Amino acid sequence: MTDYNPAELTVVIGSRSLQDGQIVFVGAGLPLLAAVHAQHLHAPTLSILFEVGGVAPQVRIGSLPRSTNEARSVRRSVATPATIDMMLFLQRGLVDVGFLGGAQVDKHGNLNSSVIGTLEKPSVRLPGSGGANDIASSANKVFIISYHERRRFVEKVDFLTSPGFLDGGRSRENEGLLGGGVEKVITNLGILEFDKETREMKLVAVHPGVSVKEVQEKTGFELLIADDLQVTTPPSAEELTLLRALDPERRFLKAGEF
Repeated sequence: MTDYNPAELTVVIGSRSLQDGQIVFVGAGLPLLAAVHAQHLHAPTLSILFEVGGVAPQVRIGSLPRSTNEARSVRRSVATPATIDMMLFLQRGLVDVGFLGGAQVDKHGNLNSSVIGTLEKPSVRLPGSGGANDIASSANKVFIISYHERRRFVEKVDFLTSPGFLDGGRSRENEGLLGGGVEKVITNLGILEFDKETREMKLVAVHPGVSVKEVQEKTGFELLIADDLQVTTPPSAEELTLLRALDPERRFLKAGEF
């Protein structure tokens, strides 16, 4: 099965990035879908945490929560603590992976989900942080899912909602943030990581049929390119079948940008 759209490809790559036995704190949308997909396919002991208070819920196939703050996101949870307790799990270093999306991401992995333009006179007002700032600040590592285009991949975010590596180098550590920062950014074009010294975004893999030139043209800053650039493996029939069963109404898996 080779007929898949950009959203499906991105979710499958995100799902593969999660491992059995991990604890993952997920945001709404594609991160949620990727985590549930991983749990049902290759990571049965993956423990998903939702901001509303769901600890290791079992999301039913075909009944995906519309957000992380509704009844379906706590189905068969082993516990349902208050939101403040969920954030304390992060601060105690118990969360292996924070999985997030956002409207803008910059070359140091900072995320904006608050405003486009200025805070005083925004051209677009977005939903805001929710628990994303806590996740980005304190999870042991962070994965980001994003559609890849110049208006999203910017030199500097219009508003810093959730911290990546701030101004690069050791600026994150110098500010005393607890977590390890962004490990990878997964898009419909490829996978990006960060240079260990400068903390600048680096292209480490492209999807089949995608060129480095295309990725650079759709990025609003100069990308570093890995010497051993990889090509990802396309989604399998099994991966796509499960994914489409999880989202039969295609609320998340639309063919256009996500």
